[in-house]
Amino acid sequence: MKAKADTPFVPLNIAVLTVSDTRTFENDTSGQMFVDRLTAAGHGLIERVLLKDDLYKIRAQVATWIADDQVQVVLITGGTGFTGRDSTPEAVACLLDKQVEGFGELFRQISVADIGTSTIQSRALAGLANGTLVCCLPGSTNAVRTGWDGILADQLNNSFRPCNFVPHLKKAEPCATRG
Repeated sequence: MKAKADTPFVPLNIAVLTVSDTRTFENDTSGQMFVDRLTAAGHGLIERVLLKDDLYKIRAQVATWIADDQVQVVLITGGTGFTGRDSTPEAVACLLDKQVEGFGELFRQISVADIGTSTIQSRALAGLANGTLVCCLPGSTNAVRTGWDGILADQLNNSFRPCNFVPHLKKAEPCATRG
């Protein structure tokens, strides 16, 4: 598919959450890749947060962003695997009004070329809540690259056809970075 050339670009306000028990902002290459990709595309980073893998802290942060009239998209990296501490899907799923069933399926499909059958261990998911798109991806930098380049770059571009998520998002003023 391609973009419709005569459609003016609509920048979105995006919040980035890294879920990790070990990373800091200095070594968080996955969260930084989201920031680099979204700003290069012309979107605004409204806030960036790094949290330990704690179901209730993740849920509270995502719920805060969903309730914020200025946050249109939440991108989460980390906590989607099967270890005892991985709780991002459980933290987020109950907040969603509608799940985007095809997101995880497509992510796993395009990941096969890079990681083979290990892709079945990804619990990537996405959904809409209060006019906010929430996307959860694995914590590796390669997973963020795959998710952004293979799905999100197009779906967060209002000129991408035949459809994209922009019409489903709440309206907001262009952002100023908060964190």
